[in-house]
Amino acid sequence: MSLIPLAAMIRKDLLLFFSDRRSVIVSFVVPIAIASFFGAVFASGGQNRQPARIAIAIVDQDGSAISKAVLAGAGTDKNLNVATPTEEEARESVRKGKTAVAVIIPKGFGDASGQAFFGNGEKPVLTLLHDPSKTIELAMVRGVMTQHVMEAVSKEMFGGEQGKQVIEKTLPQIQASTSMSADRKRELVEMLGSVQKYYRDRPASGTEGTPERRGITMPYTVNEEAMTAGSNIAYNGYAHSFAGMAIQFLLFAMANMGIDMLLERQRGLWARLRSAPVSKFTLLAGKALSGTIISLSVLLVSFAFAMIVFDVRIQGSAIGFLGISLACALMASTFGLLVAALGNSPATARGVTTLAVLMMVMLGGAWVPTFIFPAWLQQFTMIVPVRWAVDGLDAMTWRGIGFSGALVPMLVLVGFAAVFAAVAASRFRWEEA
Repeated sequence: MSLIPLAAMIRKDLLLFFSDRRSVIVSFVVPIAIASFFGAVFASGGQNRQPARIAIAIVDQDGSAISKAVLAGAGTDKNLNVATPTEEEARESVRKGKTAVAVIIPKGFGDASGQAFFGNGEKPVLTLLHDPSKTIELAMVRGVMTQHVMEAVSKEMFGGEQGKQVIEKTLPQIQASTSMSADRKRELVEMLGSVQKYYRDRPASGTEGTPERRGITMPYTVNEEAMTAGSNIAYNGYAHSFAGMAIQFLLFAMANMGIDMLLERQRGLWARLRSAPVSKFTLLAGKALSGTIISLSVLLVSFAFAMIVFDVRIQGSAIGFLGISLACALMASTFGLLVAALGNSPATARGVTTLAVLMMVMLGGAWVPTFIFPAWLQQFTMIVPVRWAVDGLDAMTWRGIGFSGALVPMLVLVGFAAVFAAVAASRFRWEEA
């Protein structure tokens, strides 16, 4: 293969690319803009960033000591942004999507929950109105409300006025019971009598020297420690977003290159090249190399912007990062050749290619992380090259994995590139069918 025609073809493609202002803007600016947006939405790193609170509404129809304590506890919770509208206002707010969850505390909730706490009463119903699109927020609110309800009910039952009333009501019922054995009845009466005496002799809460009553609380605290391969490396969501969006636009750009090759074939340009001393292999190699250079430039410029503006860092291996970047560029470039080889016409290729790229990007975790996929789908995405590209770039940036974390993704991406190139070479046609 002569290097002079090959170099001339590469130079021609690069000059055409950089002379087209629209192509340059789309290839460089658009992935940076979209990655910046996704990074701002999904980034959770940062020492001083406050987590978004879930907007909930609590409608207290009971007004008891327990319901007021539940409302007070939820109001001080760092995970919730609590409003107290009427029931109709709460329902309307959830319908319009302004509120994720509305909690309705029914009338009689305090008395019923106190009876149910000791197991001799029907459990009251706490209604949760929720936006069907926010099931994650619903699960979180359910857990948080469980904590506050248990604390409020137990606090009242173990020292409040309602607890005294429950004991006074329960003692006569036990004494009058005919279904309980005499020994069992005597033990219960003695125990509840002691509890009743404790209530009577205990100083009122809030008086000097009396500790404030507390209910059942969590018996442990949680120490959250994020783990990456390096020490003191915080997660940077912009690193993942720029990896995903850059790969997406590499594939689109190289698919457009393949479609341009089909247009050149329609215009008879390939037939003229065939009459010149240019082989099929030289043409495909020239397109592959020029596409690789363009793709690598887009990827490196995108990450350079992320490093300057969003403090993205290569926490792993710099050599591994460059290796994966080159492998990604080669894979995208040969994908463009595959489009040119398999496409019957530019119009047909454009529609099929758009669907193929979007499917690869979705399954590869470029838009949303793959951990939210079902288990079977997570395994299935291992056959998608975008998955290896995004995971490899993540490993070299915020995960802080060394060169060993780049080796397998590089080999897999080069393998995909080899398959794409082999299929393209075998199906390549100089002229229209």
